[in-house]
Amino acid sequence: MELSGKIINQLQEVSGNSKSGNAWRKQEYILETGGQYPKKVCVAIWGDKIDQFALKVGEQVTLGIDVESREYNGRWYTEVKAYKVDRTGASNGPASSIPEVDTFYSESEEDKLPF
Repeated sequence: MELSGKIINQLQEVSGNSKSGNAWRKQEYILETGGQYPKKVCVAIWGDKIDQFALKVGEQVTLGIDVESREYNGRWYTEVKAYKVDRTGASNGPASSIPEVDTFYSESEEDKLPF
């Protein structure tokens, strides 16, 4: 799945060690989607991808995400994890998604249509 929007906040990085003794790191960001009814989504990035993606507040991004829920002590917890970041595919609104169109009429050339 993909999620597009603007990074509006960066939360404190969290780290620790798993039961098996492996070190882990997690960085969470708040992404605000566009549209008539914008939504705020907390997105987590794990491990080395934190440095690889280097997200900054104010950036427009499109994220490849996985949504996962797990149960702990009778309660369910849902996490949105980003595995891919695309800075070029983010749109800045409906106006930027409409390409410029050149005129099809030219006085100096004959009709070049193949049919």
